[in-house]
Amino acid sequence: MAKISKDVLIEKLIENNLILQHKLADLIGSVTNLTVKVDSMVTLFKEAGENIKTGKYEDPLMNKLDDLLEQNKNLAKGLLLLEKFVRERGLAGGESFQPKPLPKKEF
Repeated sequence: MAKISKDVLIEKLIENNLILQHKLADLIGSVTNLTVKVDSMVTLFKEAGENIKTGKYEDPLMNKLDDLLEQNKNLAKGLLLLEKFVRERGLAGGESFQPKPLPKKEF
């Protein structure tokens, strides 16, 4: 191996030290930014928890689920009326209506 002079070695060490200091400064800035974001997220969760405790919240997902539940109730009523109509019509025509069993599926 070739011998490196003491001055060249010191210059390389200084250069690498400066690069490391810049990277550390970038890292500190990133950690600070992350800390601010985590603090705001914690604040958001605290507010959400307080609102849930007091019942002062309106969840869009719950509203959509309520709408779907209402639609399902209306569909069930319609299907029951349709079944009643088909049964009455079948009995009036002299035919007996026997529903077919559903095929078995394994999940």
